[in-house]
Formats: sequence, structure tokens, C-alpha cells
Amino acid sequence: MIFKKQCVDGKLVLVPVVLIPVLQEQERGCMRMSFGAHYTPKDKAGNAQSEGDDAHFICTEKNTIGVADGVGGWARYGVDAGIYARQLMSNVVTAVQKQQTPLNRIVDLRQALEEGFLNTKAMGSSTACIVTFKDYYLRAINVGDSGFMIFRNSICVYKSPIQQHGFNYPYQLGNIMTCDKPCSAIVTTVERLLPGDIIVLGTDGLLDNMFTAEIEDIISKGTLEGVNTEKLASTIAHLALFNSMDKNVDSPFAQAARLAGLKHNGGKRDDITVIVGHVIA
Repeated sequence: MIFKKQCVDGKLVLVPVVLIPVLQEQERGCMRMSFGAHYTPKDKAGNAQSEGDDAHFICTEKNTIGVADGVGGWARYGVDAGIYARQLMSNVVTAVQKQQTPLNRIVDLRQALEEGFLNTKAMGSSTACIVTFKDYYLRAINVGDSGFMIFRNSICVYKSPIQQHGFNYPYQLGNIMTCDKPCSAIVTTVERLLPGDIIVLGTDGLLDNMFTAEIEDIISKGTLEGVNTEKLASTIAHLALFNSMDKNVDSPFAQAARLAGLKHNGGKRDDITVIVGHVIA
């Protein structure tokens, strides 16, 4: 992996840069994206008014997308962590829109996350993953166990790392001392995206219930007659939902539990958010 120096809070830090091999260098220039999203709250079946704990945004004018997953453990204290997640995403997208980004510069995600975090006053805590695109570059910032994947010709060529303190205990932003802060976030730059590439961003409700191969299969079959990002997001989310309710499936969450010395059968019931981005040109 290659690292580049980047100034963060007045200090030089090393940021990972991922180079995806291509047959020929894509000419830098105007990059057009199409986005689609689907969200299924965990409790919707029992409560039609439930907004769940996830939140997301799509900012088309800045080619920037984001997801957040409020930590459900707050419910035992009477706190709706979904409120924190929704407020955080609202504040982050406001910060993104306010940025006066020069034509040759990508959105400053660390600044946007820091500003969004400081303006979020609700109780609770949340993971967050924000991705932006510019001139066939992708940059992402992540706190916790949400994440994204890049698919080229229906094959996953990159999957982002997650952050956990322990099994099912993700890094999380919040306003109490025990929570993590934006300085804990991983910033990743992926170079050399190509027209036709598909990016799937999701909360852990997706990642805990679907293997990469299952998403590859959906993309392979679902793009034979063109790419419909809304339909792809919906199809992926519905299979994740199906797996989450299957008590016999050997899910990624079940495998992670075994590695942690715990027993868990089947999927993991959770809110599921999926955003699909398609590089058009």
C-alpha cells in the first residue's frame, strides 16, 4: 500500500492510497456519477413509524455520499441513537455543501466530518462513512463498521477496512468521553476509477449479512441491460434483509462471532442502508 502525507489539524499524517490496476490510464476530467439508495429500518415490520437507527445522504452537486448507524445500545437508557445519526448526517452534508472547493480539489472530508460532529448535540453515538468522488479519484473517511466496496466488471476490486474495539463494538462518534472523535477516522484515497465502476456503500446491516460474492452476483445479473442504481440498491438491501432473518445462514456476522469465541447462528437483525454509485463517464 502507498501512503501520502496530508496535513490534519496542523500535523502531517500518512494517508493510505489504493492504486487499482487498469489497462490504460483514465484521462482526468469531468466525472459524472449516478446514485441510488435503499433503507430498511429493523423495526419497520412492527412499527410503521419507526425511522430506525441508520441515516444517509446523497449530495449530487458535490458527488458525495454518506451513511451513519446509530448505536442501538443506547435504547437501554431511553435514548434514540437514530436521532444522533440523522443529525450527524444532516450536519455533515451541510458542511460539504458549504465548502468552496477549487476546481482541482476534492471535498475535504475530514473538515466536513469534524464540523458535522461539532454541530451534533443530540445524545447517542454513531458510526459514519463518507465517500466523495472527483476526477476519477475516490476519497473516503470512516469511523466504525460501515464501509464501501468498488466493483469493476462485477468483481470486487477493493473493500474498505472497518474499525472495531472488539467484536460487535465499533468505533463510534458521540458527545460523551468514552466515545471516539473524528481524529480516529481512517481516510482512504482510491485512484484510477473507471467509467462503469460501481461503488456500494453500506452500514453494518449490509456488511454483517452479505458476503462480497453475493453482491458480485447481484451486480452481474442486475446490470446485463444497463445500470439502475436505485434498483441495484434495493435488490442488495432486500437480500441482506432476507439473510438477516435466516436463522440458518452462515453469515459474515456468524463467522466473526466464531472468531471471537462466541456462538451465533444465522444473520443479524439490523437496520440496512445501501447506497450505490455508478461512474457514468
